[in-house]
Amino acid sequence: MKYLFTTAVLITAFTLPAQAAGTHVGGHGANHNEAIVHGHDEEQAHGHGENGHHDQMAIGTPGDLDAVSKTISITMLEKEDGSMAFEPATIAVTKGETVRLSFANNGDADHEFVMDTHKGIVEHKVAMEKWPNMEHADPNSIHLESGKSGEIIWTFNKDGNFQFACLIPGHFDAGMHGKLTVASN
Repeated sequence: MKYLFTTAVLITAFTLPAQAAGTHVGGHGANHNEAIVHGHDEEQAHGHGENGHHDQMAIGTPGDLDAVSKTISITMLEKEDGSMAFEPATIAVTKGETVRLSFANNGDADHEFVMDTHKGIVEHKVAMEKWPNMEHADPNSIHLESGKSGEIIWTFNKDGNFQFACLIPGHFDAGMHGKLTVASN
C-alpha cells in the first residue's frame, strides 16, 4: 500500500497543476464505467492506478451503484466550541454490503472523509501534515468545499474495526474522526 500511495503522490505531484488552496479530488471519469465518487459541484475527477483499475484495500473495494443496499448520510461540520465533527461519528455495516455514503459539508471550511485502517489513517495524516496542498484521487475518500455534497459507493468485503477522518491539517485534532465497524454476516 505504501508503494501505491507513494506512486500516486509522485504521479500527482508531477502531472497535475498546483492550486493555491489545494484539494483532494476523488473518483473516476465516466470513461472508467465506474460511478464511485460523485461530486455534485462538478469538480474535476481523476482516475488512478494503472488503467483506472483498483486493487483490494484493507477496508474493501469501490462498489457498483446497482448493488447499493443502503444509504448512510454523513454531515461534515464545525461546532461553536471550535471542534469539528462528522455526524454520525460511528458507522456500522455488514461484511459484503455495498453502501452509498452520502456527504454534505455544512461547515464553513473544506473537509474530507477518508476511511481506512487505523495505520492507514495515521500514515495519511502524517503525509497531509508534510504536504498540506497535496492533491490525490483515492476511491476511499472525498474532499468537499463548504456547502458542497458528494458520495462514495463502497463494498465492505472485509470485516473488522476501521476508522474515518478528515485529514486536512488540524481537523483530525479538532475531533473530526470516527469509528467504522464492518461485522461478519
